[in-house]
Amino acid sequence: MAALGGRSKGLLTVAVVAAAVVAAAVYLIFDPAGSVFFPKCPFLMLTGLECPGCGTQRALHSLLHLHVADAVRYNALLVLAVPFMGVLLAALILKSRFPGFYAKVNSATAAWTVFAVVVAWWIIRNIAGI
Repeated sequence: MAALGGRSKGLLTVAVVAAAVVAAAVYLIFDPAGSVFFPKCPFLMLTGLECPGCGTQRALHSLLHLHVADAVRYNALLVLAVPFMGVLLAALILKSRFPGFYAKVNSATAAWTVFAVVVAWWIIRNIAGI
């Protein structure tokens, strides 16, 4: 696949930012707990167990309303992941200036660590009922 040109990359960036703003507005305005158009977790519906992402929509809604304690109750991993997502974004933005930082944040070790944390969260939340 060919690399995106400067104009195409700029348009893609604008499209991604616009989509994020629209999604944030939807989660700000509508409460996923009471709105029928938000998807339900198929894993939870089939097994009765929560997946690592269960509660993410409600947590996002709570975070956008600055209700951090509620967001932690819905999905603590999401709340703890927000700073990490900020680091990922910073690494992407500063990639050309700090390529070593970008490489470490996007390394196999970092990916496997995130995977291990997600799996541990999945197990712990179902055993401990978090």
